[in-house]
Amino acid sequence: MTKVEIDEGSGFCFGVVTAINKAEEELTNGGTLYCLGDIVHNSREVERLKEMGLITINHDEFNHLHNAKVLLRAHGEPPETYAIARRNNIEIIDATCPVVLRLQKKIKQEYTQEDGGEKQIVIYGKNGHAEVLGLVGQTVGEAIVIEKLEEAKNLDFSKSIRLYSQTTKSLDEFQDIVEYIKEHISPEVTFEYYDTICRQVANRIPNIRRFAASHDLVFFVSGKKSSNGKMLFSECKKVNPNSHLIDSAEEIDNSLLTGADSIGVCGATSTPKWLMEEISEAIKSRL
Repeated sequence: MTKVEIDEGSGFCFGVVTAINKAEEELTNGGTLYCLGDIVHNSREVERLKEMGLITINHDEFNHLHNAKVLLRAHGEPPETYAIARRNNIEIIDATCPVVLRLQKKIKQEYTQEDGGEKQIVIYGKNGHAEVLGLVGQTVGEAIVIEKLEEAKNLDFSKSIRLYSQTTKSLDEFQDIVEYIKEHISPEVTFEYYDTICRQVANRIPNIRRFAASHDLVFFVSGKKSSNGKMLFSECKKVNPNSHLIDSAEEIDNSLLTGADSIGVCGATSTPKWLMEEISEAIKSRL
């Protein structure tokens, strides 16, 4: 008898839960609610909320919107978004994750603080990611974004460096970047780094490794846009090469199910529990 298990530690982080709760609350009260960008990087959850009436818009549409109510998702937004809202009489429902909010404030403080000499504000994160755009916005676009250790080598080591991280990045790679800068920075300048990685996300790595290692076959459920999903899926693959990324039951390859005694279903911080349950049921029905 094949065992199918859903990882208890997978599913929405509290930032996403808050954003979705706020959206559902507003939609239940009636009236039109817009969301700036996908509320979560999961097409199935976006679809579910769309059916409830949530209208997803992009920044260009937001710029032309007036006298409306707009939800800002957990990723956060640059100051410019709030300025447009004030100009266009847009009521903001702010669901920015408190961890992201704290990081935005830190970066803004660092940027506005005059401490003599030139300094580079560096953010370890994914270029163009919603959260990173919000962080770079705190520095009027001046922060330098690096996606991997390789790119840290292009920094100017004769100038002071202040290093921060997107909240959902890998802790290990962040440490590697810190070590590299320490080794190469000029003794004439200063280097300060702030580990701003969300522990709710970082702590999932050892959990997901344990879970993936304990099954013959793993289905990792995540939207293709989720950077957290990509990171956690690669952790699954490291410990269990028989791990497969899917975002719906339709993507399950039935031939994989043959001969697997134990199948694990897990997901990203943007993966709803109901979707993992749906996939678990679909697997059971095919066994």
